[in-house]
Amino acid sequence: MPSAVARAPRLSFSHIGIFVTEVGRMQDFYTRVLGFTVTDRGELETADGPLTLVFLSRDPREHHQIVLASGRPAQAGFNPINQISFRLEDLAGLRELHRRLRHEPVSHIAPVSHGNALSVYFRDPEGNRVELFVDTPWYVRQPLRLPMDMALSDAELWSWAEAEARKQPGFKPVEEWRAQIETKMENQ
Repeated sequence: MPSAVARAPRLSFSHIGIFVTEVGRMQDFYTRVLGFTVTDRGELETADGPLTLVFLSRDPREHHQIVLASGRPAQAGFNPINQISFRLEDLAGLRELHRRLRHEPVSHIAPVSHGNALSVYFRDPEGNRVELFVDTPWYVRQPLRLPMDMALSDAELWSWAEAEARKQPGFKPVEEWRAQIETKMENQ
C-alpha cells in the first residue's frame, strides 16, 4: 500500500457544451458578436434522437471551446450552468464587446469589478449567463461584486478599480497570491 497520497494530475479548462433551442441563432451570436469561428459542425445520432452540433473556437490550438448542441427543451425549467467566462486581453476589448452587447438581443448587462477582474455579465439570447473579463494586477478575497461605470475613461476606471480593491480584505499583488497558491497546490 503506498504511503503517500498521489497528487491529482494537472488539468486546465478546455471547453463547454451547451444545449440550445435554436442552433442557428446561437451560432450567429457567438460568431458575430463574440468573434468565435465555426471549426466543425454535424449531426450525431443519440439514444434521445439526432443532435445538431456546432463547434466554436477563438484559439487555433483548441478545436473547440464551445459546443452548441440542439435539443434544449423550450421549457427547461432550470439552467444548471452558472456562467461561461471568457478572458480578454485588455480593457479596450472589454469595452468593444460591451458596446456590441448593447445592440444585441441579450439581457441583464452588468459591468462589475471583482477586484481581481473587471467584468461584464449578460444573458445570451437563450438566457445563459456569460462573463467577459480582463484581469487586474491585484488579488482580493472573493466573492466581490461592485457595480462598475463603463462611461469612465480608462484612466478613471483603473484608478477607481484599484482604490476599491485596496479597501478589500486580503488585498495584494496578484503575483504574490499566485506564488502562495502555487505552493499550496504543490503541497496537496
